[in-house]
Amino acid sequence: MAQQYVQVNVMQFPIGKTDIKLTPNLKERGVLRCHEHTSMLDQWKLTPKQIKLVEKAGFGYLRLLPAMSLDNALIAALVERWRRETNTFHLNVGELTITLEDVSLLLGLAIDGEPVIGPISAPSSVCEKLLGRVPEDLNGGMVKLTWLKEFFSECPEGASLEETERCTRAYLLYLVGSTIFSTTTGNKVPVMYLSLFEDFDKAGKFAWGAGALAFLYRALGNASLKSQSTISGCLTLVQCWSYSRLNVGQPRFNQEPDSNSFPFVLKWKGKSGSRTKCNVMSYRKALDSLNPCDVQWLPYKDLDCTAIPEDIKASLILRASRTMLLCFDKAERHLPDRCLRQFGMHQTIPKDVERWERKSRIVDHGVDLKGKMDLALKEWSERWVHIVDGGDVVADEGEYMQWYQKITRKYIGRVTSSLESEYQRTVTAMKEIANIADIVSAEGLDSYNRELLDEVKNIVHKCLTEQFEEIPNEKVKKKVGKGQRHLLDPFLVVDVWSGF
Repeated sequence: MAQQYVQVNVMQFPIGKTDIKLTPNLKERGVLRCHEHTSMLDQWKLTPKQIKLVEKAGFGYLRLLPAMSLDNALIAALVERWRRETNTFHLNVGELTITLEDVSLLLGLAIDGEPVIGPISAPSSVCEKLLGRVPEDLNGGMVKLTWLKEFFSECPEGASLEETERCTRAYLLYLVGSTIFSTTTGNKVPVMYLSLFEDFDKAGKFAWGAGALAFLYRALGNASLKSQSTISGCLTLVQCWSYSRLNVGQPRFNQEPDSNSFPFVLKWKGKSGSRTKCNVMSYRKALDSLNPCDVQWLPYKDLDCTAIPEDIKASLILRASRTMLLCFDKAERHLPDRCLRQFGMHQTIPKDVERWERKSRIVDHGVDLKGKMDLALKEWSERWVHIVDGGDVVADEGEYMQWYQKITRKYIGRVTSSLESEYQRTVTAMKEIANIADIVSAEGLDSYNRELLDEVKNIVHKCLTEQFEEIPNEKVKKKVGKGQRHLLDPFLVVDVWSGF
């Protein structure tokens, strides 16, 4: 049967005996534009009274978030491997993801408490009540970060309690709008978060870490669509998560960074090291080539545990909770059973993922979203009940990897060469050998033959990995048939990822 090719975004994925891969007749999207605004946070001058209020509201550690230079190419390469169905990165070594543990330890945010959700009031009335003034431009219920900074970034030492609280609420809105809830607008934050800062004691009871992760999951899912060119959410978290776990793109420090400061994101603070600039193609190939030894499965194991606050330690068991995360109109699944090795557990074949319809909910003023999120709220309320257990860490994970290799795609890169027929046949043959080797069961084989089978897999997969790079744009063009146009968006091909 002749090979057929159609244009997709950047993914390559097998369907039966027909390979669907990227051809160079259309340009792929460029590097994602990353929206985060931590660089201006240090220009806010907080008084001691304000710092106490910030800590009471649950953001004492987040305010320490360092301004980092984002590696857009690294983030874009990771986004290409993100799956919206599972909220995980699909890599050669298996699934990995950013979990509640990462949010808690890297950012110092609470992962237990009330869900980040509340009533939606008219933006102008909320600003008048809680800030004492209303911006001229409140289109879409959003306020500009520059407006907040202009009027509230310096609170006089002798200010009244009311004025101090107003300036602190403005700072908190700026803080979440430039970090965990940053939007693709670039310089705005929804006013709806402001209502959660009316009472600082109540604000400290929210699970801000769970809300931040729900927001980030949704942002990663949106950015993974071929039509998107931007990404928001806490990208410092994404980058430092990658630095902590993957041997890809890490900065080279002139001296060993301080590993005893909390939150642990401070380990990567500043520009104390240098990193060779890489493009998306280089990162794709590096991620294609990952081996288990290139993954730091337990990055926090050797860090100073005495630096972790007791309340955060007490809630860390929720890192393995199979639950629903909420942030106002966003509800996203937290599926730790798909990445148990990140908790030092044996990875088993995970449960199927129930379909969750991501609706675009219209948020009307005066509406309490809790009435519209009953099922998600119920799952969150049962978070302590659904803690997953992976069993013995030394058990054989071969069964899981055989299952995983059938439902994932291994290579994101594109085939190099002039696509001459003989070369193409060679590549096709190697891929067929790889597919056969992956589905051959090792059950019943002695240790010698198991090693031979593993060696065949490693050799073929290594050969294939070395073939994936950029193709010159003037090379071969292929046509897309009418019946294949729905395949232009790789994320519409649900059947490819069977087993979820």
